[in-house]
Amino acid sequence: MTTSAPWVKRLIKLLVTVAVTALGILMLMPFLWMLSASLKLPAEVFQFPIRWIPEHPRFENYKFVWTNKYYPFSLFFFNSIKVTVLTILGTLLVSAAAAYAFAKIEFRGKNIIFLVYLTTLMIPHQVTLVPRFILFNWFGVYDTHWTLILPGMFNIIGIFLLRQIFMGIPKDFSESAFIDGAGHFSIFWRIVIPLAKPGFVSLIILSFVWNWNNYLDPLIFLTSKELFTIPVGLQALLDQEGIRTNLVMAGATCAVLPIMLVFLLFQKYFIQGIASSGVKG
Repeated sequence: MTTSAPWVKRLIKLLVTVAVTALGILMLMPFLWMLSASLKLPAEVFQFPIRWIPEHPRFENYKFVWTNKYYPFSLFFFNSIKVTVLTILGTLLVSAAAAYAFAKIEFRGKNIIFLVYLTTLMIPHQVTLVPRFILFNWFGVYDTHWTLILPGMFNIIGIFLLRQIFMGIPKDFSESAFIDGAGHFSIFWRIVIPLAKPGFVSLIILSFVWNWNNYLDPLIFLTSKELFTIPVGLQALLDQEGIRTNLVMAGATCAVLPIMLVFLLFQKYFIQGIASSGVKG
């Protein structure tokens, strides 16, 4: 029994590896079909059995989508980059400052305030649409990208994530820095940020995915075509070119690639950041 135990473990490990690989391939199939359809003629998209590799790939589909006169994907792509990058920068600044205050600064009612702040997660996003619409009209920013950037800067999950990571940093570091005459800003910049790098990368990825795929807010708060982001722009392209599914799939493929690239580049830090954000305190 003892001699066969290692073989049993190897067999189980092999079976698990095969199952996970098969599941991964199965999950990739929709993306592969989308990529294949983007290189076909409209009549070839829904052929069965599926021809995964087109006989004559039509790369001009991508050229048409990016240079479309009425709904240019290049403009939507630039708008999404602009909104996402500015929102991420604001999210990092606000979340890091608030998380440091909740994790490292002692003040009366800190835990109660943080708990009340967390309870706002239970408010559905759709409930705030009307109040935000009224506020944006008052401030004169309706139908501008600020309607997407400003609310996105205040990320409750980001504050919670960074707070848990900051609380995992030993107090001895900050106390020693205080003895040497350092202030909160110096401690935050020179000690906390370098030690919490995986947490910041995790927040960047989460914020990027959310803002890149955000469809509801641009749909409600943007009316000018030149301000559309990718999700709304793809819907407009679908309404115009609905019978030409290959063009819509070309646009969808271009929209998915940045998310895949960001995750592949930072997946190591993302896993570390999520693993180190366990509930503490």
